[in-house]
Amino acid sequence: MASQDWFQKDFYKTLGVSKDVSEAELKKVYRKLSRQYHPDTNPGDTKAEAKFKEISEAYSVLSDKQQRAEYDQIRAMGGGARFTGGGFPGGASGGFGGQGFPGGAGGFEDVFANLFGGGMGGGMGGFGGFGGPQRGADLTTSKTVDFIDSIKGATVKLHLSNHAEPITLKVPAGIQDGQKLKVRGKGQPSPNGGEAGDLVVTINVKAHPVFSRDGQNLRVTVPVTFAEAVLGATIQVPTLGGEPVKLKVAPGTPNGRVLRVKGRGVVTAKGEGDLLATVEIAVPAHVSDKAAKLLAEFDEQLPDEDPRADLLSKAGLL
Repeated sequence: MASQDWFQKDFYKTLGVSKDVSEAELKKVYRKLSRQYHPDTNPGDTKAEAKFKEISEAYSVLSDKQQRAEYDQIRAMGGGARFTGGGFPGGASGGFGGQGFPGGAGGFEDVFANLFGGGMGGGMGGFGGFGGPQRGADLTTSKTVDFIDSIKGATVKLHLSNHAEPITLKVPAGIQDGQKLKVRGKGQPSPNGGEAGDLVVTINVKAHPVFSRDGQNLRVTVPVTFAEAVLGATIQVPTLGGEPVKLKVAPGTPNGRVLRVKGRGVVTAKGEGDLLATVEIAVPAHVSDKAAKLLAEFDEQLPDEDPRADLLSKAGLL
């Protein structure tokens, strides 16, 4: 069932694609934008975070064939126009195609909700008594889930004041922060015997102290010693919800190199991602006099090269 706010949102424009975009191209564009506006890439940038959520919402609708078809139908009927409090196309405020509507103060949005939510049987599909019962209004709420539950999937309970019993919500594996889930029939009851509205739940994902998400991949930063980076080593890397895995650090590994663990990222029906481990050379805060002397002797044995020469040259300083 369509969300009422779809009428005012142009998901194609949000992603910068045409209405006939293919699934493959849609996925390609989404991945690019997701990387560009991901909160991990733009720490503290609220505009980028908001853009990331808009992109995620648009992709979640357009990547689902059923939702995309429903969205296209809604947009086609509305023509992309925006209507507010009692206003109708062409300036009409209390009628539609020459017919007056009871309760006109509800505006076009009420009529729109009835049209797409309350059954089309009876000609006018529940337009204020013209042809059948009205559908109840949708309710909205939010639910915060742990990072691992957003990746692996989980079943959670919602406790709402207008429901005597908790509502069970299945959170699918791989859900993104800010995405919405719908529980059919758990919204407002119909005022005149029609079907109830839906409950729309916005999912908020807690940040993880170790892992972050990059599309279908997970990222983790792994410290290594200077000796391990220079001489090479086999190290243990944590995985989300599983046993650590062993990774080989090649001799001469630079700081920031990314090591890949296949299949340990986000796994959904659409595919599986990887775990990307970024090497971070740990520099000791304090060294003994003996260690400092040995390190100085080691430095003397290295080639007489300035590691910043290339940087200065590109900056036009050499």
